[in-house]
Amino acid sequence: MPTEGDPTALVKAAHLIILSTSWGMQIWVSLSGFVLINTVSRHNFGLVQRSLFPYYFYTVLGGSFLNLALYALYHPHELLNNDEAVQITSFFICVILSAFNAQWFGETTTQIMLEMHQIKNEHHLGQEVGFGSDRELYKKLQKKDPKYQKLSQRFVKFHDVLSMVCNLVCVFCNGLNLLYTAANLKTF
Repeated sequence: MPTEGDPTALVKAAHLIILSTSWGMQIWVSLSGFVLINTVSRHNFGLVQRSLFPYYFYTVLGGSFLNLALYALYHPHELLNNDEAVQITSFFICVILSAFNAQWFGETTTQIMLEMHQIKNEHHLGQEVGFGSDRELYKKLQKKDPKYQKLSQRFVKFHDVLSMVCNLVCVFCNGLNLLYTAANLKTF
């Protein structure tokens, strides 16, 4: 049941803290990937992502859910104006997409990555530093090993397409909500 009246200062602060923390974490994790891939070996990069991503995805999911709940509590759907409808829709989209990442895409990507690591180890690959390093060796491995080729294609599908798109849309949605929230501040 929607709450009547304006939210208290505590509710407003909680909403802003959760939203800004989620968005800041999304930016940090997204940018840190570019730094890590160029400073640690491919296998270490994968192991860091394997450890970090479940916490990251579930934290984004939790923050998105709390923000949606707080926002919906003070904005009954029958009274939403266009700006509020955009905000609540953005929160809802972020909940759905972060749930996909947390429940399916992240876990699937991790399993594929671990299988790929085993094959790379057999061929003495994976210790290179940098994204573009030894690209030709990986192309040869794909041609030589059909299992690795299939895993590589699945990895691209789940990590580089589905998970990344979900993450970028969530970053956009939370950024949009921060803009709307900032635009509605009476003073700062």
